[in-house]
Amino acid sequence: MAQEHGVETKKASEQGLDPERLKDLARAIEQDTAKGLYDGAAVLVARGGEVVMHGAIGQTDLEKKRVANKEDVFFVMSITKQLTTTTVLMRIDRGELTLTTPVAEIIPEFGIKGKQNITVKHLLTHTSGISPELPPALPLEQIGDLQAYVAAACDQRLMTLPGKGVSYNPFTAHGILAEMVRRLDGGHRPFRRIVTEDVLEPLGMKDTSMGLRPDLADRRVPVVFRDKTPGLFDPVLLEATNILFDEETELPAGGVFSTVYDIYRFSEMLRREGELDGVRLLSPAIVQLAVTNHTGVHPNDLFDYAREMYGWPEWPAYLGLSFFLRGVGVFPTPLGINTSPRTFAGLGAGSTVFWVDPERDLTFVCFTAGLLEEGASMLRFQRLSDLVVSAVVD
Repeated sequence: MAQEHGVETKKASEQGLDPERLKDLARAIEQDTAKGLYDGAAVLVARGGEVVMHGAIGQTDLEKKRVANKEDVFFVMSITKQLTTTTVLMRIDRGELTLTTPVAEIIPEFGIKGKQNITVKHLLTHTSGISPELPPALPLEQIGDLQAYVAAACDQRLMTLPGKGVSYNPFTAHGILAEMVRRLDGGHRPFRRIVTEDVLEPLGMKDTSMGLRPDLADRRVPVVFRDKTPGLFDPVLLEATNILFDEETELPAGGVFSTVYDIYRFSEMLRREGELDGVRLLSPAIVQLAVTNHTGVHPNDLFDYAREMYGWPEWPAYLGLSFFLRGVGVFPTPLGINTSPRTFAGLGAGSTVFWVDPERDLTFVCFTAGLLEEGASMLRFQRLSDLVVSAVVD
């Protein structure tokens, strides 16, 4: 059989991958779904720009008994951050911004209550010292209104000194970055249009949108928590996106809908250091900078709760310019223990991951239905990622 579980046997072998071990990846997901840990998944594995596995396992809507399909449209959560970051990196490439540009230089009203010296780099590396929580003055129904969000965020005070520690910022940092890009653009295009016209369309990402485009709605995978263990994110808040998010939603930190293939195209642009199919979005230099560790040995304070909750050790945050990095050492990581140190990734709350291992020329994209608590999801993706690496035999 040429294909099983979406594995292209001949092509996988030609790319130095063991097809049977790739099928082990699909079987592991089948076992997880049989246990009810989550509902299903769409997966893609590629090497050297050749897709060797592209399939779907389980279900993506239990209520409607919908069988998972590789064309399913997922709410990718914080993988949105890497798309937003790309618009920032493009402005740095053009000389419109630098990493040392103070935010208040572009958004003057941001520079109050101790936030005067926060820079672009601070926001991109989660070292800004601003609150990781949603602005308390922002009504939940306005979470996808970028202008309302920015106004509420500008009024918040500084929490900790910029550059002194790492605390992953789930919402605000990338909203502020998006507003900087929008103002540099002249203020005429909504940010969702900037993302579409400057990133998605040039990369041929036809099934991706910030906010839920109407033509994608029928393929949307609903956000449903299967693991209700109290943890990092409030299940009620994330499940509310099923109702709150529409075509005009702008949440630059986590408001994009996409397929595994489209995010593969985005990751392929990064693997190729800024270019895909003759279209160059970024310079090789800025891509290399973006996937370099900028947080040293500082731990990510956001995961203090998980270290206590699961008894995990402390480890470095390993953050680039919004990208998660594998780094070195043995510790819980959704990128897998066996990926190379330079592997870089994007992650979405309890459900989504993509990574590129540049040393092996290997790419993995996995979107899942039925969310897990973040710590449990990290361990799930660690196991699945290591299965991908174990398929490399040449």
